[in-house]
Amino acid sequence: MEHGVPLIVGVGLTDHARKSHWPARLDLAQSASGLVLALFMWGHMAFVSSILLGKDAMWTVTKFFEGYFFFGRSHPWIVSIVVAMVIALVVTHALLALRKFPINYLQFSSFRGHMRMMRHEDTTLWYWQVLTGFALFFLASVHLYIMLTRPDRIGPFESADRVWSDHFWPLYIVLLLAVELHGGIGLYRLAVKWGWFGSADAKAMRRRLKLAKWALTAFFLVLGFATLAAYIRIGVEHSDRYGERYVPAQLQTSPVPAPAGGDLRSPR
Repeated sequence: MEHGVPLIVGVGLTDHARKSHWPARLDLAQSASGLVLALFMWGHMAFVSSILLGKDAMWTVTKFFEGYFFFGRSHPWIVSIVVAMVIALVVTHALLALRKFPINYLQFSSFRGHMRMMRHEDTTLWYWQVLTGFALFFLASVHLYIMLTRPDRIGPFESADRVWSDHFWPLYIVLLLAVELHGGIGLYRLAVKWGWFGSADAKAMRRRLKLAKWALTAFFLVLGFATLAAYIRIGVEHSDRYGERYVPAQLQTSPVPAPAGGDLRSPR
């Protein structure tokens, strides 16, 4: 009894609002979707950069994903299905990430002022992650829509024509910078947030993770720009034959020598 008022054990406890587990669940979903997208982008870069090994190598990778080596013919709709899944994952990740974006200019200005005052590197990285994520809403959607609706226009000549003759190369330059910065920062922040590489010396671990993050970003940027340069070069060379599809040498019909004085005829 306190001040004449009897205390009854358990009374009133149910009136307290229970803490929701949904913020933690949404954080986990955001982290998982971001991780899958980052790994997908690394794989995508590896496939696209096959052009550096030659046109035949890029054609082989393209036809592999179209099911050519499994079904005996290409099915570009398989690529469309994969792209549709990626779009769904991008939209899901974006909606989850929007929960933490500044919702108006006042919040954005306040955050930027605190960032400049604190000069905390991880806070600055988050700022750039927000900016590049916002840019990706627009940049990635253009590329994904083209891949969704025209999966048959992927190949050494086809992709090069899109990059050069269809003037996509400026978009791809900005897209490459945005996606590599956003993905690299995101993976670093995931490693820190979830303690993937736990260590007694947290500061030393963060330094190592940042070095790894910038090394990976630099590697994929160099690889990406080298790949884009290769497509531009092929596109320039192929510009007078725009729309022609690439056919590897082993599948081209070879002319058969005719008797002396005769014409060269292609086998039927």
